[in-house]
Amino acid sequence: MKRVFKFILGLCFMLFLFVFITNLWVIQTTQDQIYDKHNLPLNDVALVLGTSKNTVEGKPNRFFVERMNAAAALHSEEYVKHILVSGDNRTKYYNEPRDMLQALGDLNIPVSDISLDYAGLRTLDSVVRCKEVFGQDKVTIVTQEFHCYRSLFIANYLEMEAVAVSADNGGPIGNTLALREVLARSMAVLDLYVLGRSPKFLGEKIELPING
Repeated sequence: MKRVFKFILGLCFMLFLFVFITNLWVIQTTQDQIYDKHNLPLNDVALVLGTSKNTVEGKPNRFFVERMNAAAALHSEEYVKHILVSGDNRTKYYNEPRDMLQALGDLNIPVSDISLDYAGLRTLDSVVRCKEVFGQDKVTIVTQEFHCYRSLFIANYLEMEAVAVSADNGGPIGNTLALREVLARSMAVLDLYVLGRSPKFLGEKIELPING
């Protein structure tokens, strides 16, 4: 019994060490690529990562609202020319890209300046598809700061020239979400460097209608 306890304790310590080191790696290698909504490099395309429009309680999701406001501001202030919204489209009742399109339209962004990626099932899928399907090697990622690190880490692995804009307005993210993101960063390392995970869907290339 003592041996089993020591084995479990050692396993837990190794797991903790792996999570700690991978999170440190993800954050340290990407933190200089994160900007607020000003003083960032100009890019043709903003990649807006999807999230649900409403919370499980049916209230407006502040992360969704913040991302839409940040993306609209980047476009209005001419930091980007075109917006690619990428998210989950699992059923006809749950469609993140469609919700983002509507929200950006309500913020006076022309429909012609928005493209939809319906197969952004995970952050990995969205970033890989941005490069491989939509042909973008240089992009501005729009999401909350806690999510920027992982998104940029994936983009860097793909050798993209990426920066990210923190859409945060200063609210807390909660312990559950913080823990989930910590584990997701470690999983991203495994996906890229060990498992070689690819997006669920790729398909034919799609050219974005970017005005010169």
